Amino acid sequence: MPTPKKPLPKKTSPKKSPSGSTKPSSRKPLVYGAVIVVAAALLGFASYKATSPGGSSAKTSTAPAAEVSADPQAGVYPELTKLARRDAGDKLAVGRADAPVVLIEYADFKCGYCGKFARDTEPELIKEYVEDGTLRIEWRNFPIFGEESENAARASWAAGQQDRFWEFHAAAYAEGAKEKGFGKDRIKALAQQAGVKDLARFMKDLDGPDARAAVAKDQEQGYGIGATSTPSFLINGRPIAGAQPKETFTQAIETAAAQAKTTGKAGSDASEGAGNSEDSAK
Repeated sequence: MPTPKKPLPKKTSPKKSPSGSTKPSSRKPLVYGAVIVVAAALLGFASYKATSPGGSSAKTSTAPAAEVSADPQAGVYPELTKLARRDAGDKLAVGRADAPVVLIEYADFKCGYCGKFARDTEPELIKEYVEDGTLRIEWRNFPIFGEESENAARASWAAGQQDRFWEFHAAAYAEGAKEKGFGKDRIKALAQQAGVKDLARFMKDLDGPDARAAVAKDQEQGYGIGATSTPSFLINGRPIAGAQPKETFTQAIETAAAQAKTTGKAGSDASEGAGNSEDSAK
């Protein structure tokens, strides 16, 4: 009697993020504590609901906004607050290092929703909260759309080494900029537009090991907290996914600021005198 043939194993394909980019199967959440597993699941699910897969238009999501409870501790994960670097010398941050509230943004320059946030919401948050010392914004490069995303991420870091990160950020997120791509010639043109003085140094820096290491570090942190699409945010340990309406951010910022005032922990992790650092609001 012939021996029955064993069924062949099913073929599997790489997982894709909700934004349509291939998510490396080797990426695993970092171990920040048992509760981070819950936070990662929530952020990953919220990212899926809040970001349209593959769409080319950049519109605010119609998915329900991330809930911000009246309870200042609801939806907040203390382990995630530790991801704020509060480094006064951080070239990719804006605001006082000892601000009571830190917003960490994980974003990709090819992401349309990130561009919408950068153009429509972020400038208002800077005007209302960064300039009065309440908020600090820390950027994390989280390129998920391939080679050009990686180019732009490293270029933003390189521009930052010449104190032109935010100017590069504005140029790369200008209306219609991403449609022109982020090849090397285009990257150089954006750097020039951003006012980068030493373009030769810029081109060398963006392909250097320091730029690659900095971007990789940000990427690993993003994957580690369960971010699966862009933009994703943390506001004093509260995950928020997608280009949510401005009101979602203002409510989260004000809730976090009130909690920091109550507990007296505003900027407790910042270095002494960091409030006068050169990365204060411009």
